[in-house]
Amino acid sequence: MTSKTADSKGRVALGKAFANSPVMIERISPTEVRIVKARVIPDSEGWLWDNQKALGMVKRGLRQAKNREFAENPPDLDLGGSPANELDG
Repeated sequence: MTSKTADSKGRVALGKAFANSPVMIERISPTEVRIVKARVIPDSEGWLWDNQKALGMVKRGLRQAKNREFAENPPDLDLGGSPANELDG
């Protein structure tokens, strides 16, 4: 445990481990807070994290691309179809 003193505006430096990182602050009691590093995603991308099927498809696609595993006959997107039509929700 480390002891620090808040400045006149109630600020405390968290140190380099937290530098330039978004954090969540939870008030535990009037004298205690919990600070946790967080990741923030744009609201417009939240649907992906809420849709496990879509997230799995993206992760699988990224893994395949990393391994240079490409489709022999990719879909023709000019036909008006979209792979996104296969997703639920």
